[in-house]
Amino acid sequence: MTIRESLTRLITLGCITALLALPQVQAHAQDKISAAEARAIAKEAYIYGYPMVDGYRIQYGYFVDKTDPEYKGQWNEIHNIPRVYTPEDKAVQTPNSDTPYSFIGADLRAEPLVLTVPEIPEGRYYSIQFIDAYTFNFAYAGSRTTGNEAGSIMLAGPNWKGEKPQGIKKVIQSETEINVLIYRTQLFDPSDIDNVKKIQAGYKVEPLSSFLGTAEPTPAPDIDYIKPISQEEQKSSLEVFNILNFILQFSPTVPSEKELMERFAKIGIGAGKTFDPKNLSPEMKKAFEEGIVDAWNEFADGAKLLAEGKITAGDVFGTRASMKNNYFYRWLATIGIWGNSKQEAMYPIYFTDASGQKLNGANRYTLHFPKGKLPPAHAFWSLTMYQLPESLLVDNPIDRYLINSPMLPDMKMDADGGLTLYIQHESPGKDMESNWLPAPKGPFSSYLRIYWPKPDALTGKWNPPPVKQVP
Repeated sequence: MTIRESLTRLITLGCITALLALPQVQAHAQDKISAAEARAIAKEAYIYGYPMVDGYRIQYGYFVDKTDPEYKGQWNEIHNIPRVYTPEDKAVQTPNSDTPYSFIGADLRAEPLVLTVPEIPEGRYYSIQFIDAYTFNFAYAGSRTTGNEAGSIMLAGPNWKGEKPQGIKKVIQSETEINVLIYRTQLFDPSDIDNVKKIQAGYKVEPLSSFLGTAEPTPAPDIDYIKPISQEEQKSSLEVFNILNFILQFSPTVPSEKELMERFAKIGIGAGKTFDPKNLSPEMKKAFEEGIVDAWNEFADGAKLLAEGKITAGDVFGTRASMKNNYFYRWLATIGIWGNSKQEAMYPIYFTDASGQKLNGANRYTLHFPKGKLPPAHAFWSLTMYQLPESLLVDNPIDRYLINSPMLPDMKMDADGGLTLYIQHESPGKDMESNWLPAPKGPFSSYLRIYWPKPDALTGKWNPPPVKQVP
């Protein structure tokens, strides 16, 4: 019998006492299943929900909390960042520093949004990445997908129905009402920043009614945003489940997740539900906590496979369909949350050297690309340095956080026409500083980014060379 049917029967019978007791019955619904089953479901729900909770943490700082140093501005407005990321930017792990960003926090509850872009000069890469509340990359616009010509695209929520309006090039529909859009505009070199600012100034977002010149619909009710918890707290706090419930109310259940949500409901997880650990018995509380530990043990195994290249960045970012609802891979993606799908950008990651040893700034390394074997990109490639475990950019005396293909004219090529990069903490010497990627003193990783990869990169015909330790 459903809760609605139960309420109807109680009211009909006049069982006021039983009705008043109903919240306690709901609060202890978890006690109707065994601790072992609760532990298993908690593990599954944590793996499913962690990326959503982590994404919400960032969105809250960007679009809700005006006191947050990372605050960008209001929802449904475009916020341009006319600079590249530096070590001072700490909200997002593994940020890229090749393409100044623009952000939109999209609330689609009242009506769709229309995104208008200016003509982008030929040869300059740009993209718009559409990320839903699940953290799936559900669509793209930009150089690769829609071209560099000017035009308007409409983004609609899950409940929108209608025909493509006149003047709209493409309609994109999200499965969730709350989304984040990330614009990336290529910067060729520091002197190019004014050109990027001009392009960013031409990006426009407006409600569909404004675009069409029609009456505005009834505004959506204000959202009482739940306060997120820190990344560190997310690792063990049962509050993760309560925040997940909050996010799910803006994420209508898709058919492929109907059974999953029915299973989660057994432990009090679902759209709009309140999950309060204080209502759990000691046995059930322990079961939930053990479920989280189980999840992190599995994560450690997955992270190892990622470091070994047995799982690639291309596996963990994408659409729901391309990832086949692989929630574990979606969780692994939080190592570099909101990364691109492989068709837009590939991310070969260096965690170890050629001998399998973890990278550390106490050592010196080289990365050699043979002649004609540079990363195959339609747009450009870059190699970025991140200190571990934070996965943030590295402060260094020459303020260089990456080496990329636009820098090639200033780099020194090998006698045979190849390219050797020097990856180390200390300078390799003034004569080779053009090829130097500064490393921290301790553990680090390096991400090779290939924007708009060519088929050889996508098919595996081209593979990234290993990082080799210098004796």
